[in-house]
Amino acid sequence: MNNIMIIDGYRAVIQYDPDIEMFRGEFTGLNGGADFYADSVAKLREEGRVSLRVFLEECRERGIEPTKSYSGKFQVRLPEELHKHAVDAAMAKGQSLNQFVATAIEHELSA
Repeated sequence: MNNIMIIDGYRAVIQYDPDIEMFRGEFTGLNGGADFYADSVAKLREEGRVSLRVFLEECRERGIEPTKSYSGKFQVRLPEELHKHAVDAAMAKGQSLNQFVATAIEHELSA
């Protein structure tokens, strides 16, 4: 997947900030913020490890679970017309709207 870096088993989204001419990484799925900056990919990975280590140590000290848990449920708000077309498309494929949306998300994630 584009713009994702795996550091010690944790996923981080990477973006380039042209204002400061540096890469910015932000870990996803954590129960708090852990971001990091560097001017090269190698340094970014190093800074990511430092940021992650500090975050995990802080969680340990405070007795906090470092990662979020996901229920598998979320609410999506769509324009009425898009909702109607999505239901029609799901029915045409013999799927529930939930199956249709899950398939669409899987497709986007594998692209």
